[in-house]
Formats: sequence, structure tokens, C-alpha cells
Amino acid sequence: MSCIFKNVYIHESSYIDSDVNIGTGTKIWHFSHILQNSNIGKDCSLGQNVCIGPNVNIGNSVKIQNNVSIYEGVFIEDGVFCGPSCVFTNVNNPRSEIVRKHEYRKTLVKRGASIGANATIICGNNLGEYCFIGAGALVTKDVPPFALMAGVPAKRIGWISKAGGRLGDDLICPIEGTKYKLIEQDSLVEINNE
Repeated sequence: MSCIFKNVYIHESSYIDSDVNIGTGTKIWHFSHILQNSNIGKDCSLGQNVCIGPNVNIGNSVKIQNNVSIYEGVFIEDGVFCGPSCVFTNVNNPRSEIVRKHEYRKTLVKRGASIGANATIICGNNLGEYCFIGAGALVTKDVPPFALMAGVPAKRIGWISKAGGRLGDDLICPIEGTKYKLIEQDSLVEINNE
């Protein structure tokens, strides 16, 4: 470990490069590496063998489970959950003998999204707010907010609430009673209860 941060836990087996910012309350567990010019928000948890960066921004209250690498071109907003061994690509047609760092495609994971274990997110696709990507799914296109995705390639199999409850035909969260409304064939919004 090459830096000292206040109110941050970094396991002694992990390594933090220079020019890294880590928010208070964040925990970084065994054998992880945070590369230069990366920013990690407050109250995050990075599991074992996590690699971040270089030049990556992670929001607040993000949970990244074991064996996940988040490289340049991936942007993680607040409250995102990355399940164990999920994968983010950054080039569409990689070849070992051809350097394609100038071809990185941006991937945005929006607030509250959850990505299941061993899911793969192909670069250039955005994950909408509070969507849920099932374990082992292969995301090959943009995902709408609140979409429940599964399969290879991933398809929308339903809708899910902010609280993580699968929505039925009434579009009411079974966990907390929040109501949702379908505004287009493939777009859902939360209805403000006033």
C-alpha cells in the first residue's frame, strides 16, 4: 500500500497507486489493486482480488464483490452492486497482437443497478437506473431503467423495483408498495406518491 487515507480500511495485501482518491467509510479487502487516477466514493466495499483503473470513477455506496476488474471506460454511479466475477469488456474486437487502447468504448452503469455473478457487460452499452442483470447474463445492448434481464444474450424478462422486488402486472413493489408506470413499451418510471 503506497498511500494513507483517513477512515478507510485497506487490507495490507492490497496496493493503491498514486493519485487515487478514496472516500471515507470505504473498505478494500485482500489482494486488490487500485490503479492511478481512480476515484472511489464513500462507503464502498471492494471484495478480494478487485482491480480498479486506471482512470476510473466509482460512486458512493458501491459494492464490488470478489474477482471483478473495472478498467478505463467503465463508469459506475452511486449504489451499484457488482456480483462476484462479473466482467466488463472495453473493446469490441480484442486481439492480443493489436493494441486497441484508443478504441475503448464507454460503459455507464447507472445508479442502483445490480449485476449478478458471472454476468458479462459488453462495452458501449449502458445499464439503466435500478436495473437487475441476472447471474451469467450477457448484456449486448442498452438496458432500460428497472429492467430485469437474464439469458445469453440478455433479454428483459420482467421489471424490478428500487427495493429489488420483482414487479407483477400491477407494477407495485411487493416489498415496499411503491407504484410504477409503463410509459412506453420498454420504459418504466416510478410514480411519486404524494
